[in-house]
Formats: sequence, C-alpha cells, structure tokens
Amino acid sequence: MNPCELYLLTPPSLDPFKFKPLLIEALDAGPVAAVQLRLKDVSDDEIRKAIDILRPVVQDHDIAFILNDRPDLAKECGCDGAHIDMADTPIELVRAQLGDDLQLGVSCYDSRDIAMKAGEKGADYITFGPFFPSKDTNIRAPVDLLSWWFEMMEIPVVATGGITAENCKPLVKAGTDFLSVSGAVWNHTGGPTQGVKSILKAIQETENEK
Repeated sequence: MNPCELYLLTPPSLDPFKFKPLLIEALDAGPVAAVQLRLKDVSDDEIRKAIDILRPVVQDHDIAFILNDRPDLAKECGCDGAHIDMADTPIELVRAQLGDDLQLGVSCYDSRDIAMKAGEKGADYITFGPFFPSKDTNIRAPVDLLSWWFEMMEIPVVATGGITAENCKPLVKAGTDFLSVSGAVWNHTGGPTQGVKSILKAIQETENEK
C-alpha cells in the first residue's frame, strides 16, 4: 500500500500574480503530488494567463500541474493533465484529446457506477466526494466508498470535499491514495506553509497507525 499523498486545489478565484508566492510557499512546505488549477467563471485568456504564471512554479517542483474542466487548454498550454466531470464531457473524447501522455482525472461524487465506467474508459485516477459539507453540492459520499474502491481497483482514488487536518484521518485509514485539499491550506490562519504541514502531519500520524 502506497502512503497517502497531498493533492492541492487552487481557489476558484485568484489573481495569478498575487497567488504565485502563496503557491511557492505551499509547495516548499512539504511533498505535494499534484496541483489542480480550478478557476470558475473566467475567460479562456484568463485561464491561459494563470497557466503561464503558475504552471512553471509547479513543474519546477517536479509536481504534476492539472487543469480543471478544460482538456483542450491543458493540451495547448503544456499542462500535465486535465480533470473533468464525466457528466459534462464524454470521457472517450477527452482521452483521445489528451492522448496517452497526459493524465486524466474524473469526478465521480458518490457513484460507484460512474467510477467503474471512468476506470474502464481510460481515467488515470478518479475522485470521490465531497465527504464533508460543501457549498457546491448537497452530495455527501460515504467513507466506505474509498475502502470499496481500494479493494476492487488498482486505479488511484482521490478523496475531496471539505477536507482538513482535523477530519482527514478516516479517509486515510480507508485507503485513499490522495487527499484533495483547498481551503484548509489557502485559508489556514498560519498561512499556506502551516496549512500544508498540518495536513501532512495528520496523514503521517494516520499512516503510522495502520
């Protein structure tokens, strides 16, 4: 069993110039497996600008830079992959668009069926969640989804949705490969450094208990 790793989500709204030093601070605080640029309600040019500013920071740390929702721009702008909602885009088309070299992640919420189909159709990883209250949806995924997937499939699984250092331990114990975290890092009272360190400490403590 591989140890659980940290998968960082950016805030849905940001000024890339101001966010860049915060991102550097977070990535310098401890090991991060991936960073997903997750912008909402912005133009293509704004997405391209954010990628141009933030992608080199992430890739220079030897970390995967994933773009949310826009596989076309991920391919165009030198990202390492894209993350999609299968309800919005046929996964076969996205897989063909990205080719074999770029990573493809798929949001599966609380659905075993969607997760199985995503795995069969070429996803490199799937995401379950939210596991905790989220302003974006009323869905609440049960923790046993993670252990079911871990026992059934070899494709990595990411847990997402309201995850903090205080509540993440059951998810790590259930076998998630990654914790997808946003607010617990960017809104931490001690700044991104302490946000990352707190999550990593909670992960390590739980791994030691296994």
